[in-house]
Amino acid sequence: EQFEGKTSFGMSVFNLSNAIMGSGILGLAYAMANTGIILFLFLLTAVALLSSYSIHLLLKSSGIVGIRAYEQLGYRAFGTPGKLAAAIAITLQNIGAMSSYLYIVKSEVPLVIQTFLNLEEKTTDWYLNGNYLVILVSVTIILPLALMKQLGYLGYASGFSLSCMVFFLISVIYKKFQIPCPLPEPEGNLTGILNNSTVSTSDYENGYTVLQAPEQDTCTPSFFTLNSQTAYTIPIMAFAFVCHPEVLPIYTELKDPSKKKMQCISNISIMVMYLMYFLAALFGYLTFYGRVESELLHTYNKVDPFDVLILCVRVAVLTAVTLTVPIVLFPVRRAIQQMLFQGKDFSWIRHIAIAVILLTFINLLVIFAPSILGIFGLIGATSAPCLIFIFPAIFYIRIMPKDKEPLRSAPKILAACFALLGVVFMIMSLSFIIIDW
Repeated sequence: EQFEGKTSFGMSVFNLSNAIMGSGILGLAYAMANTGIILFLFLLTAVALLSSYSIHLLLKSSGIVGIRAYEQLGYRAFGTPGKLAAAIAITLQNIGAMSSYLYIVKSEVPLVIQTFLNLEEKTTDWYLNGNYLVILVSVTIILPLALMKQLGYLGYASGFSLSCMVFFLISVIYKKFQIPCPLPEPEGNLTGILNNSTVSTSDYENGYTVLQAPEQDTCTPSFFTLNSQTAYTIPIMAFAFVCHPEVLPIYTELKDPSKKKMQCISNISIMVMYLMYFLAALFGYLTFYGRVESELLHTYNKVDPFDVLILCVRVAVLTAVTLTVPIVLFPVRRAIQQMLFQGKDFSWIRHIAIAVILLTFINLLVIFAPSILGIFGLIGATSAPCLIFIFPAIFYIRIMPKDKEPLRSAPKILAACFALLGVVFMIMSLSFIIIDW
């Protein structure tokens, strides 16, 4: 049956941009610090182009079988195993996304409360403990929203979170011209005692400030860097560009749909995000150089914990990620229902139980994960290559009829290379990350 959508072109670009834009943007400045500007630009471009090609494969496959769901494509290509593989990858990707959102809650809410209470030092009170706060936010805000039957507020929330990220980007660019480099050290540090004015770079070199590598801390951008952390950059980028499970639902909702129109929507969305990502990474990196942390917002605390602009950005980003968690939880719950309780009627008990179990699991993950990098890295190295490279390519090879395109035809060979690239990428990223542990 041909489903006629109602969403306009512009709105679809907006929805897809929003599906791409996630917490990944906070990790990109750190990625740039570990690759250098040129290498970063090259990698970001590569991931964006590959993402676009991958959407092309998905659209072609879905055009042939008329299916508009990622898991169903898997079912058409490989039967139940294909469907399960797709569902598991989507679930992992989304659990990763939710954990990264809650990780941001855990690391940022204490700083916001600290600023509101005007406290210089972080005390040990429970209300400044990220672990308690993340549970509190999960129970009071996220859980009630996740229990709704339909997500009526989806459009508003997604519009809001996209505007928050734009606000974040503008602030990062503005701050670059406001924050001096090298950073003035707060009084009372070893360096502060040694020289109360701005710290000269030689002071860093003498090893007073405990930072990563001293040679990185000078205020010159590096164009090409390779270190042990470089391994994380590609997974962080892959994680930042995953929107593939959302492409087909958005295609379904599109007014006067055609493959060309949808590909155009995807390319515009990827382009917009590509620019936002590059600018956020560049200006974040040029503000702190080698001292960027894996979660960019956290780094601004080194400068002035009571900065009003950064406080507003924090609150905006926090609101955005908190509202996004239930949105991401829905497809995960759907995938779990499809895997375990297929064909059963809707039941509130099951609806609630799955949400509670998922949130509990993610909270535990966030409380015990040492840094957001591990989350970005692991998910970016496992489910992201599956969803971006491997699945679209092998589904395409299986679904495209042999009489139209034989196995040795150029498009299929290209798709096979694409899948292979995904496998190589996955093995490399994983091995680097495991070595780094």
